[in-house]
Amino acid sequence: MGEKLRLELSGQMKLVGVGGTFDILHAGHKRLLRAALHSAEKVQIGLTSDEFVKRMGKTHKVNTYSLRAETIRKFLAKEKALSRTEILCIDDSYGTAIRDPNLEGLVISEETLSMAKEINTIRQDSGFSPLKLIVVELLAAEDGKPISTRRIRNGEITCTGKTTVNPKDNM
Repeated sequence: MGEKLRLELSGQMKLVGVGGTFDILHAGHKRLLRAALHSAEKVQIGLTSDEFVKRMGKTHKVNTYSLRAETIRKFLAKEKALSRTEILCIDDSYGTAIRDPNLEGLVISEETLSMAKEINTIRQDSGFSPLKLIVVELLAAEDGKPISTRRIRNGEITCTGKTTVNPKDNM
């Protein structure tokens, strides 16, 4: 994240949310979490439940909720941010974002912008203020394509976006 963005976001809000599966915590996830940490005093991290992950129909294996939550906690400890964060189990695409009046913003990736706009519509229809949307651009791997858990699991890239020899190409 550039220095300008860091300065613009630092401490603007009291509470923001960020959500996802955060299966294999990679550099793109870390960028998203750091943006959330820089944007507010407190951060709610909505982490998808194992049941929700099953309903999502992911085509690859996904680590358990408890393992994903522990990995996030370890990252937050390294960032010295555990005391400013709360991991919440979410069982749908909205989490607490549609019903928490204290939430001021959402930190999202470009991929989830349409869902965030839907959340704001639901909030407004319910009499809540819309959330400020902080869009974090996807982080590209060495090959220029976005870093993703699917690509990591397929052996195309590492968690930091370095390209690897894809074992499927060598068969």
